[in-house]
Amino acid sequence: MENLVEHSLAADGLAVGYDQREIIHDLSVRIPTGKITVIVGANACGKSTLLKTMARLLKPSRGSVLLDGKSIQSIPTREVATKLGLLPQSPTAPEGITVADLVGRGRYPRTRWIRQWSKADDEAVAAAMTSTDVLEIADRPIDELSGGQRQRVWIAMALAQETDILLLDEPTTFLDLTHQFEVLDLLVDLNKQDDRTIVLVLHDLNQACRFGDHLIAMKDGAIAAEGNPREVITEEVVQDVFGLGVKIVPDPVAGTPMVVPIGRHTTRADAQPASVSSAAAALAASAAANGVCRPTDR
Repeated sequence: MENLVEHSLAADGLAVGYDQREIIHDLSVRIPTGKITVIVGANACGKSTLLKTMARLLKPSRGSVLLDGKSIQSIPTREVATKLGLLPQSPTAPEGITVADLVGRGRYPRTRWIRQWSKADDEAVAAAMTSTDVLEIADRPIDELSGGQRQRVWIAMALAQETDILLLDEPTTFLDLTHQFEVLDLLVDLNKQDDRTIVLVLHDLNQACRFGDHLIAMKDGAIAAEGNPREVITEEVVQDVFGLGVKIVPDPVAGTPMVVPIGRHTTRADAQPASVSSAAAALAASAAANGVCRPTDR
């Protein structure tokens, strides 16, 4: 595999929308190089819109995405594809295509009519499939694979591009818990091996805290909080961004923040605040002293 060169990705004064409706409002952010950044937020807050805009799939109405300090709109498509890879939500593959063929498509940005397929391309594809543990199923059709295997193949295709920056939009969607952790562990491996910059959208806050170095919490098309997981995932931020009361406790495995929703119907009776419990006890004592029966005594 070619040595990766660090590339930078940022947004400056970004405004993006659909059908005259603005989704992202004057957003500026710099993605930490060589780290795993996780974007979180409620549905329709602009997470995927931001990711697509940074990948140049959407054109901003104002502001710009900066790749290596240059507007990404001014960089040729093929050049962008050699620096930045994208795994969109629920990608689809041609019917009957094999694992090796799909992964090989990741090399297209690096081939030209004067540069045909070479040994270096074979090596890049083999390295990508080895890294994602799909080399043994190289000849199998994509249609026959499990959800976790299929997602690893798509990541292998993105790796075959040999880009320094990898964007993934909800890569764990529709996967069971085991396959979710397989994919997230793989992304950590890739980050540690090559210092690859990884940006992904996740819904699970506990997974975001465990696997992310840097978190971006979005609300209504803007950044509500940004920083390491302990700075971002607080009871106040979660209440503000998601409208949900929670308790934050240490993850017993990773030590990172773990979000425990309070809810309305699943709170333990013996976990009530002391003031409420003492007040209830005082009322019960007063009722007993006055001969008033409890509901359970009726």
